[in-house]
Amino acid sequence: MKRGYQNRIELLQGTLDLLILQTLQWGPRHGYGINQAIRAGSGEVLQVDTGSLYPALHRLERRKWIRSEWTVSENNQRVKTYQLTPAGKKQLLAERSNWERLTAAMSGILDPSEGA
Repeated sequence: MKRGYQNRIELLQGTLDLLILQTLQWGPRHGYGINQAIRAGSGEVLQVDTGSLYPALHRLERRKWIRSEWTVSENNQRVKTYQLTPAGKKQLLAERSNWERLTAAMSGILDPSEGA
């Protein structure tokens, strides 16, 4: 096992959608750029496997929360770039609200003295 992956955290179902939508809130990105933003933003703790990332991107696109277009990268390669849609922005707000409720509920269980 690689040393960097010893503390890897498995994502809860639905969390990947939230991470992708949040990443695209900062601007359009291609798949590799989304993955890099998630890794960097999480202090290298979260890494999304290609086998999970692209099916999630396709699912979000089918739901019309993101859209894609083919562009040319800095390396002069053709890449698919993803962008948040207005419906995706609304979904991001809903997902963030759900996440805040979940983390508050988890905190209440993990540290009940905080809520007292």
